[in-house]
Amino acid sequence: MQLLDIRNLTLELETPEGIIRAVDRVNLSLKEGEIRGLVGESGSGKSLIAKAIMGVLHERWRISADRFSWCGEDLMRLPYNKQRQIISRDIAMIYQEPSRSMDPTANIGEQLTESIPTHLLDGPWWQRAYARKKRAIALLHKVGIRDHLAVWNSYPYQLSEGVCQKISIAMAIAKNPKLLIADEPTTALESTTQAQLFRLLASFNQLKGTSILLISHELETVARNTDSLSVLYCGQLVEAGDTETLLKEPLHPYTNALIKSVPEFQPELAFKQQLYALHGSIPTLQHLPIGCRLGPRCPNARKECVKTPLPERVQNHHFSCHFPLSKV
Repeated sequence: MQLLDIRNLTLELETPEGIIRAVDRVNLSLKEGEIRGLVGESGSGKSLIAKAIMGVLHERWRISADRFSWCGEDLMRLPYNKQRQIISRDIAMIYQEPSRSMDPTANIGEQLTESIPTHLLDGPWWQRAYARKKRAIALLHKVGIRDHLAVWNSYPYQLSEGVCQKISIAMAIAKNPKLLIADEPTTALESTTQAQLFRLLASFNQLKGTSILLISHELETVARNTDSLSVLYCGQLVEAGDTETLLKEPLHPYTNALIKSVPEFQPELAFKQQLYALHGSIPTLQHLPIGCRLGPRCPNARKECVKTPLPERVQNHHFSCHFPLSKV
């Protein structure tokens, strides 16, 4: 079953310099039980897409899409209150900076119990406070916080970023969402805790059937923990498909450059040999090139690249490039 189906998502920002198109006609879909990765450099628009899905947008942001479907229902055509009702019930998000996404005036116990919906509690109404606290403690244990008393009455500023990240994960899974968006969930965690987190997400996906959108700039991490992959560059979707197929046979020069820049994907790389890298740097939003935004850095760029490439498809492999690698 198709949960999320977005076609030609465009997000424009109003700035003193004029309108900036930060996300340019991006397509994204998620099936029930699927784990999809969304990877790209910092500033490529990954978090903006996540916020668009959650409906967390600034008043100066303009969002448009040919289709923004959730479980067959177009959210763009629904009243705002109805949108919020569906999103708050079915979609949860783990934010990139957990300590900033939590309420600094409420302790952890209050925030966690508040995130548990009433319909998930068993027993009569006069026992709901006890049932809510019991479930909240179980959530803390599930995300790896064994001593819940140490954090229950604490405030976010009193805890480390790693502990706050675990708590934000507990708050996100408290309502058993159909879709869990994880925006750079391992940024503040040590390696052992990162592995624990991914095991937790995998078990939640397998046992509950929860779909997961994993957002990161680390291709290796995303590739190891996802079924499918979408690659962004400067707000444009350059390639998407099954993770295994995309890593073995990338069709877009940017995806190929990402793979070559990761030592783990280059077993034949000699000792102290220089890693592959595209020349130049990612442009700022105020100075985006016309057409294909990779053009000034692309080794295969030609005069046709001043026009935005149309999406093409080879079976389940999608790409947007005038000169894909298989034809060069």
